[in-house]
Amino acid sequence: MDWVQIVVRSLGAIAMLFILTRLLGKKQISQLTFFEYITGITLGELAGFISTDIENNYMHGVVALLVWSLVPLGVELITLKSVTLRGWFDGKGTVMIKEGKVMEKNLKKERYTVDELLEQLRTKSVFNPAEVEFAMLEASGELSVMLKKENQPLTAKHLGIQTAPEQASQAVIMDGNIMEEPLATIGLNPGWLRTELEKIGVTVDNVFLGTVDSYGALYVDLYDDMLKLPVNNERRLLWATIKKCEADLTLYGLSTVDVSAKKMYEDCTLQLQKQIRLLEPVLKR
Repeated sequence: MDWVQIVVRSLGAIAMLFILTRLLGKKQISQLTFFEYITGITLGELAGFISTDIENNYMHGVVALLVWSLVPLGVELITLKSVTLRGWFDGKGTVMIKEGKVMEKNLKKERYTVDELLEQLRTKSVFNPAEVEFAMLEASGELSVMLKKENQPLTAKHLGIQTAPEQASQAVIMDGNIMEEPLATIGLNPGWLRTELEKIGVTVDNVFLGTVDSYGALYVDLYDDMLKLPVNNERRLLWATIKKCEADLTLYGLSTVDVSAKKMYEDCTLQLQKQIRLLEPVLKR
């Protein structure tokens, strides 16, 4: 029966495409270069033909798939070692804006209209080309944009603020189940997790997703979206307590007339302020 043959051919084509795509790597499903774009389209067309064209030899289609997969794989291996071939096969980026000035010749070269350029800038949250220091149309078709120094967002480094190291959050509860391996990765245990849940008045069974960030703060998303959880103010309370201690030490140093006591309070205040600067990125986030 023809439909049985088509089902078998299609399943075989799907299996081959999956294996070949895994062989070609993640680049084949990311932003494509010209060569990868052509390869992807052709592989899809060939898979469709060998699935439904029952009059032709199935193995001929398999051979065509292998050729169209192995050649790009070989090209990728060669271009890893050759800058010239890499530029020829993958293409090179084109400067579209330099020092706030649109490069009209390069726009014409890439057959890019001003409207398309402005559209791409808007996708990067840039609405004025004069704010752009440098913009390049990459070989993949993606527009990379660097704003001028005065238009770049401020960072902690610009402000001279020391920040604590960040790590990826760990999912410690999924679908109401405790994930012990991620907990152990961050040095915690189920007992700590249950204690934190008790503080906000929920049980593990009611939690759809629970994550712990690099600072040990627990975030939970409940099955009941209408239920509001109390806000964890432990860090704010700790920060307020430390700042009160700083203010008290400063006040004692100003109010005492004893020289040795004044010096002691001043030294303690300086030491506390040093620790405050270290703790500020953690407690004031």
